[in-house]
Amino acid sequence: MPADHASFACGAALGFLGDLATGDPRRGHPVAAFGRAAAAAERRLWRDHRGYGALHTALCAGGAAAGAALLTRAVRALGGRRGAEVALTAAATWAVLGGTTLGREARAVGDALAAGDLEAARERLPHLCGRDPQALDGPRIARAVVESVAENTSDAVVGALVWGAVGGVPGLIGFRAVNTLDAMVGHKSPRYRRFGWAAARLDDVAGWPGARLTAALATLAGPDPRGAWRAWRHDGRRHPSPNAGPVEASFAGALGVRLGGTLAYGGRVEHRPVLNSGGRPVAAADIERAIRLSRRVGVLALGVSVAARPVLRALTGRPLAAGRGGG
Repeated sequence: MPADHASFACGAALGFLGDLATGDPRRGHPVAAFGRAAAAAERRLWRDHRGYGALHTALCAGGAAAGAALLTRAVRALGGRRGAEVALTAAATWAVLGGTTLGREARAVGDALAAGDLEAARERLPHLCGRDPQALDGPRIARAVVESVAENTSDAVVGALVWGAVGGVPGLIGFRAVNTLDAMVGHKSPRYRRFGWAAARLDDVAGWPGARLTAALATLAGPDPRGAWRAWRHDGRRHPSPNAGPVEASFAGALGVRLGGTLAYGGRVEHRPVLNSGGRPVAAADIERAIRLSRRVGVLALGVSVAARPVLRALTGRPLAAGRGGG
């Protein structure tokens, strides 16, 4: 196995296991540090203008990817110390993945719903998504959680692994930087409608391959592959988000539930299309089923990303080398 492929495979697997074992730390997470830096840059650059938003996106996301590329080059310059490259890939993979914390937060809401504690469930829901929880009853909270698990399986796990397969450590870091910027400034509030446009569009582009892989793996790994494929094909394009649509539709079909519909988000009400209209309403027990499906999809995505890396590198014009010079 070429050295570069072996380093990525070992590092990605170790980072994935590290996320399984520890999840995100409560303090000192690298993504949180990036968020603080991006917020500081926003305070200096913000104007109600797309150009300034594009500059902010380029500086933050481009700077993160460039820094990761320089660090990778420095580690490879050590010469003969493949363990350092494996360790860097493992650390980067652990930093960008969020599957374990996603499951932990979703399960906390599910446990509160199962115990009949609606207020506790409402209190925990903002840890997962930006929905306005106070007007939500139990089934709508459960629906919001399942939708968040589906979408974040793509954003916090599969998409990062895909870009890691394409670009190594810079791909991992760059994707998470883009995804974080979208969460910070990419929504359609009055403040960010123009300034966040570039971050939102870049996130749509970067998330496209991971979303389709997530939908495909949910179809294959879910309890109802035929239902998942049917919902994905019929409803995936009806969602306002080009990437959340296929993912949420495939999860809905796989789990046999109905997603979408009316929601309150960021102080506004949205009426989204129903996904898998023939499914039943989401129940609290479906949260655990969604978490298990998300975990299976993540494991499969790791395998696909590792196996596909030589092909992806060749397609991007960067063939793997057999020795230390490969990159």
